[in-house]
Amino acid sequence: MALAHLNFQSGCLGNNTDVNILLPDRPFDSKPGDFYASGKKYKVLWLLHGTFGDYSDWLRKSNIELYASERNLMVVMPSGANSNYVNWPGFATGYNAWDYLTEELMPLVQGWFPASAQREDNFIAGLSMGGNGAMQYAAAHPDKFAGAASLSNAPTDLKQMKKPQYDGKAEAGAAALFHKRVENLVENFGGLEGYIHSPINVWDQLPKLMEAGTLPKLYFCCGEADSLIWEKYQTFKAHAQSIGLPARFEEEAGYSHEWRFWDKYLERALDYFGI
Repeated sequence: MALAHLNFQSGCLGNNTDVNILLPDRPFDSKPGDFYASGKKYKVLWLLHGTFGDYSDWLRKSNIELYASERNLMVVMPSGANSNYVNWPGFATGYNAWDYLTEELMPLVQGWFPASAQREDNFIAGLSMGGNGAMQYAAAHPDKFAGAASLSNAPTDLKQMKKPQYDGKAEAGAAALFHKRVENLVENFGGLEGYIHSPINVWDQLPKLMEAGTLPKLYFCCGEADSLIWEKYQTFKAHAQSIGLPARFEEEAGYSHEWRFWDKYLERALDYFGI
């Protein structure tokens, strides 16, 4: 496939940012002039990274180029820092990661590249933090995405949350960092009430989409040895079953929060979407 690396000044993020874009190959039996000037539009997968990652993760650590080549699929892989894919107006000049995807990057890609803007041709997926982002975008913009996949993550009932407390000495490493991010997220939205009414609250948005008949095709998966997500995933799966949410859930023993799992189950998600 062709790989385009785009670096540009983002108005939403307030800085230069990077995007990797995979583009379908020209068939050997086609003439270059005819192929590149055909005006054909391709299906697009918007693929989000997790915490501590960036635009290069999926390309370096998975077989996404192979999967995309087999499906004649465009793949767009942006950077979102550790933003949880929401707006942070209080950071520097404003880091509006929530607006960035739909208000800036999608128009850019659909205007400059042979990307279809039709709902039925657009899908979004991500791992861990990116799984949250994928579901947030799909729930808030069901008119833009036909399907969404969350790998190693799931929505949370924010109404059951209390202000997170953690002890930096007793709870070190990733757990303390993730709790600190939740504290920062709550503060970013002006408190717990604002957090509950933010795009992060996919838990409460899904029944509304079911009632309206606008629900995208949803896919969730988790490794059974994933100590970071497994309990959260199981809680959401039980809730989804109780409300009759039409979604695919898949689990497998022996996998934790790891790239071997994400690589394998991204392909399964693409199969589930029928791409």
